[in-house]
Amino acid sequence: MALIDTKDTKDTERICFVSFVSFVSSVLIVLATVASYALGWFLNVPILIPLFNVAASYPFMILALKRGDLGVAIARMLLWALTMGLCAMLLSYVRPAATDTLFLRGEAYRVEMFGWVMTGSGAESTPSVFVPQQLLQTSVFAVLALVTGGVLAMPMGAALMNYMGHYVGSLAANSRQPMLTMLLAWHPWSVIRIVSFVILGVVLSVPLVSRVTRLTIDRRAARTFKIAACAGLLADLILKALLAPAWQRLLLRVVGW
Repeated sequence: MALIDTKDTKDTERICFVSFVSFVSSVLIVLATVASYALGWFLNVPILIPLFNVAASYPFMILALKRGDLGVAIARMLLWALTMGLCAMLLSYVRPAATDTLFLRGEAYRVEMFGWVMTGSGAESTPSVFVPQQLLQTSVFAVLALVTGGVLAMPMGAALMNYMGHYVGSLAANSRQPMLTMLLAWHPWSVIRIVSFVILGVVLSVPLVSRVTRLTIDRRAARTFKIAACAGLLADLILKALLAPAWQRLLLRVVGW
């Protein structure tokens, strides 16, 4: 009986320790990501911001993968993406003019999306335009994740996240209902795409990382995550084609232009 109690106690202690490490890692990811924007703002060199963003998260992803925990690695990168989206959005809401040039492609994407919100015309509502664009972006991202272990794919994802957040924050800054705009301007298909990119980026990083660090990943779990990411990317295209025109009209009413 004493042996059983000792084993149960050790298991409980191990679970508590793992939970504590997970909590600390999550807090550090958030704080480091916020700090990456502060550093980017201070230096004001747009091309460096995605690199600072990645430096705040990539080591934590690798640590999780080295333990063979693919799910934790994905969860950490999803938290990172959420933090980036909030930081880019809030910074652009407060300083929309400055962030126009702070974020790579910030101004160009904002102008494109503002035009779509105002008129309903543009790539966002034109499958013949956005489908090839997104297929190309996904292909480039996937190849970079596979051949560099995510080292070059993650900055690409960070840049995409930043200019999307910039569009949302800038639109909210020009809206009569800024809080509702912040919610709705994250189009549902875009959110699905972000989650899919994160999952795909982590899973496709595994082959190279595993050769360098000799980690072991559950192949069945990796395959399941990969299928989920591909399904999400397909859902993104379908939902965008079906919902974009109605979503544009909804945004226009909320923004009040």
